[in-house]
Amino acid sequence: MRHRSHERSIPEILGDLLSQFPTLVRQESQLARAEMSEKLTQAGRGIALILGGAVLLIPALVVLLEAGVAALERKGFEPTAAALIAGGSALLLGLILLLIGVNRLKVDNLTPNKTIHQIQADARVAKQQLTRNSVGPDHEQQRAA
Repeated sequence: MRHRSHERSIPEILGDLLSQFPTLVRQESQLARAEMSEKLTQAGRGIALILGGAVLLIPALVVLLEAGVAALERKGFEPTAAALIAGGSALLLGLILLLIGVNRLKVDNLTPNKTIHQIQADARVAKQQLTRNSVGPDHEQQRAA
């Protein structure tokens, strides 16, 4: 005689899943909102870095060009070569700042990975519950024999 205290039928499992589904959806949506808020904050910081880099590029170019050209001319460089060296240096610094900001805005950095992983884990658990309970102890004993 089978003891049914640990066994659950598929309709019981499905009933439990359906009754717990609204709670699960609510919790997952709360996680998604929290994670998206975090990602939007991260995106805002990335945009601020881009804007900061862009704003600093203009005066940096002017100052570096003027000072660099003057210093290089004093060292014996032709005015054209001195201007290219000074301008190139300012341009390189500005590009580095812009690239750091753009990198923070990449799709991979803004994807709600925690929520996706949690939903996948929940799906695995539900599948395991269905699989485990659809194969009863009688079937497992037959397989073991």
